[in-house]
Amino acid sequence: MLHKWEGIVLKVRAYGESNKIVTLLTREAGKVATMARGAKKPSSRLASVTQPFTYGMFMVQHHTGMGTLQQGEHLNSMRHIREDIMATAYASYIMELVERVVEEGKPEPFAFDVLLQSLQAIEEGYDPESITLFVEWKMLPYTGVQPVLHACASCGAVDGEFAFSFAQGGFLCHRCYQHDPYIIRLTPTQLKLIRMFYTVPIDQIGKIELKKETKYFIKKIITTIYEEQTGIRFKTKKFIEQLERTPELQIRATNKEMPEEP
Repeated sequence: MLHKWEGIVLKVRAYGESNKIVTLLTREAGKVATMARGAKKPSSRLASVTQPFTYGMFMVQHHTGMGTLQQGEHLNSMRHIREDIMATAYASYIMELVERVVEEGKPEPFAFDVLLQSLQAIEEGYDPESITLFVEWKMLPYTGVQPVLHACASCGAVDGEFAFSFAQGGFLCHRCYQHDPYIIRLTPTQLKLIRMFYTVPIDQIGKIELKKETKYFIKKIITTIYEEQTGIRFKTKKFIEQLERTPELQIRATNKEMPEEP
């Protein structure tokens, strides 16, 4: 059966001398693996539409198992993401995160919107580090972790001072601090930001500018959740950390096509 799907190229790996296996996240069918025959050839009509980050309309022959990518049409090739090394790094991490936590076989419109809105925001010049925080918090439920962020995870109170508790799985109010000796105290601004990352759609935030210290603080919390509670490790995150530790790499780096997985 031939389908026309709105999708984003999530992952690409070489298959044989001339083919690619292309994983798409589609609005209509969720995550789908497809065979793009001949797509490694520069002359192929599939070559340009099977690059990571590409947002487009895809014609896929699909019934069960792996589909066959017949053709594609660009809606947005995400040129800025490809040409800016930090944008590339954070967008690659977002793509890996979504690819790892979303299962194949069923439509995931929320995940599709999160991915599309995050890539579009980075493409439009929004701070990629801040956009990544939105994605990390929003995708947590796909890992089985659903933090309690609307009220105290212990007593349900919505007023007072709050802290974050890994043990309790969310916010604790000051009345319940005794339940966790390892709480992380939060300022009202930090509390508001975490709730915003988790609940507010990315396309509704407008321009957002966060202090480096604020991003670092919230990043430590969400990173700990992923590492300690989901057990997922991300290859692309190491590249981001390397770039942040070595600023001269950002200067020397030039735009290259995203490498395909062997």
